Amino acid sequence: MSEKRLSGETVYKGRILSLDRDEVLCDNGNKGVREVVRHGGGAAILAVKDGKILIEKQYRYALGKEIYEIPAGKREKDEDFFVTAKRELEEETGLIPKDLKKLVEIYPSPGYTTEKIAIFVATKFGKGEKHFDDTEDITSEWIDVGTLMQMIGNGEIEDAKTVVALSLWSK
Repeated sequence: MSEKRLSGETVYKGRILSLDRDEVLCDNGNKGVREVVRHGGGAAILAVKDGKILIEKQYRYALGKEIYEIPAGKREKDEDFFVTAKRELEEETGLIPKDLKKLVEIYPSPGYTTEKIAIFVATKFGKGEKHFDDTEDITSEWIDVGTLMQMIGNGEIEDAKTVVALSLWSK
């Protein structure tokens, strides 16, 4: 199965994403319109220490509420996912990962965006310095895996990358 792009335009170009509107020809001969968010992706880090996972809580404007998630951030243009992961973990937590390993790469919403997130795990850390962006207000705490799995089950943790990372790690 595939779809052939017949025409298209970029209807919005922002700092971290763009929105394209394309006309496509489907295999069955029908034409359709696809709106695609082009996004450079990001990296997320499952930081593990003494059987506990570092979880952040921060306000997410798009959702209108605070949510729990593992440390993560946007990738710079053409940046290696490992570089993104190291930078974001130090910026948000002050931890420098010494044994960063990739768990998986995921497309969180493949129906409308090109965003790919690489999820890493780290268990050994050096000491760095936090460097929050001007608009970030993040709190973090180490929580045991059992409690985190309960938080997923009761709907307290709703973030997809965090659910994927914890599910893979808890196996």
